Amino acid sequence: MTPAGELDHHTADLLREPLEDCLEKGFSRLVVDCSRLEFCDSTGLNVLLGARLKAEAAGGGVHLAGMLPVVARVFEITGAEAVFTVHDSLADALADGSAGPG
Repeated sequence: MTPAGELDHHTADLLREPLEDCLEKGFSRLVVDCSRLEFCDSTGLNVLLGARLKAEAAGGGVHLAGMLPVVARVFEITGAEAVFTVHDSLADALADGSAGPG
């Protein structure tokens, strides 16, 4: 998935719904390409954290790729970077064997 622009209370469902759909279809390891994400507030962060909990319960996880510095800073300040697998690029995330479909 590749969210673009702002991930906030106005747009969170645009990411929440496809993440939940993938999890319901049996995918437990999800890759989110954050390279086009310009802003993420607490609502967006909660969407990703919620997906992470569900993915980990199914034996997988959520991998974040290519975060812009402004978005990476939100994850750093909140400590959320410690609970996600973060990759420099989408290619790195996809090359990580643990990031494949579950």
